[in-house]
Amino acid sequence: MAGIFKAYDIRGIYGNTLTEDTAYRIGRAFATFLKCRKVVVGRDMRPHSPPLFQALARGLTEQGADVVDIGMCSTPMSYFANNRLGADASIMITASHNPGEWNGFKVCREKAIPISGETGIGDIERIFHSGAFAPAAARPGAISTHEILDEYAATIRGFAEIRRPLKVVVDYANGMGILEGKVLDGLMEIEPLFDTLDGTFPNHEANPLKHDTLEALQARIRSGRYDFGIAFDGDADRVGFVDEKGGIIAMDITTALIAETILQHEKGPIFYDLRSSWAVKEVIEENGGTPMMSRVGHAFIKAQMREAKALFAGELSGHYYFRENGYTESASLAALYIANLVSQSDRPLSELVKPIRRYFASGEINSEVHDVKGVIGRLRAKYAAGRMIELDGLSVEFDDWWFNVRASNTEPLVRLNLEAKTADLMARHRDEVLAVIRG
Repeated sequence: MAGIFKAYDIRGIYGNTLTEDTAYRIGRAFATFLKCRKVVVGRDMRPHSPPLFQALARGLTEQGADVVDIGMCSTPMSYFANNRLGADASIMITASHNPGEWNGFKVCREKAIPISGETGIGDIERIFHSGAFAPAAARPGAISTHEILDEYAATIRGFAEIRRPLKVVVDYANGMGILEGKVLDGLMEIEPLFDTLDGTFPNHEANPLKHDTLEALQARIRSGRYDFGIAFDGDADRVGFVDEKGGIIAMDITTALIAETILQHEKGPIFYDLRSSWAVKEVIEENGGTPMMSRVGHAFIKAQMREAKALFAGELSGHYYFRENGYTESASLAALYIANLVSQSDRPLSELVKPIRRYFASGEINSEVHDVKGVIGRLRAKYAAGRMIELDGLSVEFDDWWFNVRASNTEPLVRLNLEAKTADLMARHRDEVLAVIRG
């Protein structure tokens, strides 16, 4: 069982590190920790998600918690159900974009507030391993069912402002985007790719952050006349976009596009993660919003959004967070905002993106490092003349370039993101900073 309790969720290989007995014990530990009485539980399409649900529910109900089974759903739908049904907690059974042999649990408190390693997963792990469960309830909890898709779709569709017919290609990646994408049905003409639920992911990994997973979508876009393309990840809490030419839109640029559309209606704070292009902050300011920088990771971003009562937040990994979904992700709402923008413009998406592509980014570059503190110390000394931000790792800004170096939560790696005003400047400083990191 070692290693299944992660920084942001619980995840392992089914039949190996994650079994029905594991799920049962997690259910008991979760209910012991939260003392919850009503837990919403959803699951993805993996073949082992139903037996894991049965075992998890047995553990929860044994501790006296009632379980509301919302069945197969996307992760954003599980967050929506947590809020809509007034639950004390929710659990989504999924391993997101991981290969088919993986599964896991995304766990939340009331109002879909995430439980992370720092805010409870560690406590659940200790209860799990020690067996320090609260005594079984004299009266076990009950299991009921609730269909959430129609309520979720009706709520998200309320934000559609599509002014002309659109034709899009959607890569569902055989995952929960098939249900998440039902929000879009009838609002635009959809040409589907890989729209059969299959938890073995027979066509490609369900991870739009990896450019090779977008090749089929790009090829289809280039074969005809489409307005843009959409690609969901496995549990549909992340989404990527390509333009009408098949060009990949960087996920921080998508943050700027969505911010622009939201700020047409209401002004307020919008968060962007610290790896995002300078252009994101600039677009938010240009449209009357208040740009706010966040740490990387959904638990941190959601907490900052709640505190600031933010309208929206975007992360470089393709997570897009909306006040309207309880400060949590909604991939279909992100797609709707892109659709609204394209339908209201006389320019194609590639032209709408062009003014935001103002700088040159390195992309995220990983380096294996066993002395992270030493690396950060060397960088701090070498770039002492820059403006330093230590919100997450080390960020250093100069007038014409910046970089962020942060440690991985799970591996002996540091991750570099760097941006500059010219391609030559980016390449030169990228190589220079990597030389310091790799010693």
